[in-house]
Amino acid sequence: MLKSKKTQPAATAPSAPRVLALGAALASLADTALAGAILDQAGLDRLAAARTATCDLVLIDADAWEAPALAQALQALSTAPAAPPVLLVGERLPTTVVRNLLRLERSDVLEAPFTPEQVAQAMAALLAAAAPAATPQADSSRCWAITGAVGGAGATTLAVEVATTLAARAGKEKSVCLIDLNLADGAAAAYLGAQPALRLAGMGASAERIDAAMLQAFVTPVSKQLDLLAGLREPGAFDAIGREAVLRMLEVACECYEWVILDIPRHRRPWTLEALSGCDEVLVVSELTVPALLAARSLADEIEEALGPDRKPRIVLNRLASRMFGPAPSMSEAERALGRKADAGVSSDWEAAAASVNLGGPIAQHRPKSKIVRDVQAMVERLSAEPGRKEQAGAKRAA
Repeated sequence: MLKSKKTQPAATAPSAPRVLALGAALASLADTALAGAILDQAGLDRLAAARTATCDLVLIDADAWEAPALAQALQALSTAPAAPPVLLVGERLPTTVVRNLLRLERSDVLEAPFTPEQVAQAMAALLAAAAPAATPQADSSRCWAITGAVGGAGATTLAVEVATTLAARAGKEKSVCLIDLNLADGAAAAYLGAQPALRLAGMGASAERIDAAMLQAFVTPVSKQLDLLAGLREPGAFDAIGREAVLRMLEVACECYEWVILDIPRHRRPWTLEALSGCDEVLVVSELTVPALLAARSLADEIEEALGPDRKPRIVLNRLASRMFGPAPSMSEAERALGRKADAGVSSDWEAAAASVNLGGPIAQHRPKSKIVRDVQAMVERLSAEPGRKEQAGAKRAA
């Protein structure tokens, strides 16, 4: 009999799925199918007492236990209130064990041999079925996309601060969702000190499976008003999820939240233009260096050409600093390089940004008086006061 062994990382967010794993062999899944979960490895004696208050899912290695004992424990669990979903895996799946498993409200069976991706997908389906669906919002959601003209321009930092500012202004819970679409190596979760929960394998190949309940199984609550949708670092992530699934995920998010903020990779993906076309605002973030400004100009022109002249991206100049020392261009010089007016500027405050990243959390939390926070708040207030695309379309119809 195994002793209870907790492997919860100290920095794991409380929103990570809590998995009770019964069977020593399941420890091999800790870095794959169970990555990002709060894993509690225990013995069969813990099964009958498992409840949704302390456990989101039970994963059982059927080969690790005698069939009569496992069947009896599952029968006891099936009669208990608030039993968590159970996933049974193994080569030997006795009929008595499976019959008692099927008495549970939510359960599934995975016969060996199986891959970690198959385990992750089965777990995600059970967690999605158990998750409370987000309440659909009125058809007035607003979606802003933020992307960097060059690497390191600060797009993720600004996306985090914009989402945090909107959440602070929100009047009700779960109003804002920040989605990190840098699927392979996004940093939004790390900047927020949060644990990413999005499992691309769990999204499956069928986009139509994605609904509000499944979305809620993958979000990480950052605050009462702000949710984060971000994936684990995975080199092949962009190949693991199709265009239809990404667009469906964004569609469902816009149905569930008043505000959706997208952190978009600067390199174009098959879904990039369609995602941008559905946004109310597209913010292109640039540093005040000549290469960055030229890249911002090219990227803005590309987006405008692809989406039409009525979808002009907004240029945000990041890390504005005094010219007392150093050769940084002035705002007017930057605008000449851009060939257009900049729509907003965010001051440089290296100490505040570094402290926020190192401590985990938005700059607004650790340095609320920072110039960055002030400038982002001013930008958000100005842009949010303007009518969104739905309001503009309604006004045109009324006219």
